[in-house]
Amino acid sequence: MFRIDLHTHTTFSDGTMTPKELIDYAVKKNVQAIAVTDHDNFDGVPEAVLYGEKYNIEVIKGIEMSTDIENKEIHIVGLFIDTENKEFNLQLINLKEKRKKRNELAIEKLKSLGIDITYEELEKTSSNKIITRAHFAKVLKQKGYINSVKECFDKYMGEGKPAFVKREVISPEETISLINNAGGIAILAHPMLYNFTDEKLNEILIYLKSIHLKGVECIYSTHTKEDTLYLISLAEKYDLKISGGSDFHGDNKPNIDLGTGYGNLYVPYEILEKLKEK
Repeated sequence: MFRIDLHTHTTFSDGTMTPKELIDYAVKKNVQAIAVTDHDNFDGVPEAVLYGEKYNIEVIKGIEMSTDIENKEIHIVGLFIDTENKEFNLQLINLKEKRKKRNELAIEKLKSLGIDITYEELEKTSSNKIITRAHFAKVLKQKGYINSVKECFDKYMGEGKPAFVKREVISPEETISLINNAGGIAILAHPMLYNFTDEKLNEILIYLKSIHLKGVECIYSTHTKEDTLYLISLAEKYDLKISGGSDFHGDNKPNIDLGTGYGNLYVPYEILEKLKEK
């Protein structure tokens, strides 16, 4: 049975598979189409597209961006993006510098906790120098400070933990505008992870729709059947397209598999067809 996955990560952000390995794995898993949605960069897209054509896997050019609503970090996935768009790429360079400053502050916090870590060690774990907390976790695990990625977040780098540094992000308006102006479709990622009340989620969707959000990630690895049906009803209510994906990261999220999430995820190809209509 063929399926699609419109939310995946490679070694060009915080995944553990190269774009080629991701395509090979898509073939193995009978995933007909994937979106490469690395954080804040398009660098893995060309390789994925190239190998996708070779193995008859449809690759959607995408990205995952972080923004902020009422002091809460929200993620927006962009699909069908012109990755050569000049305005978008200039903003990504700016975000890369902001991420570097955040990481330098996190290093200082970890050092104050007695943890020996350097920026050079982090760079060695990253394919394109986009360093995320998953790269911190890899170094900390290698050096024996933790036993898993989860422990890094739970003990040191999750929100509210001693080495957490809030990332400077761009506004929802600018994020969605960048995606739309580059020919893409802006999707609210994993809505249930934000723990909004029903009232607040409706309010957020109304606001995001007003600034040209086009869809909602209704089908997601951690969503229950009830969550999915509820989000589909909201998407229909606000005339938003339905998207879905696993948020596959390889070994960094070892229980989430490509195309199937925790085992029961299924995103049919018709979801992609309807998104293309938009």
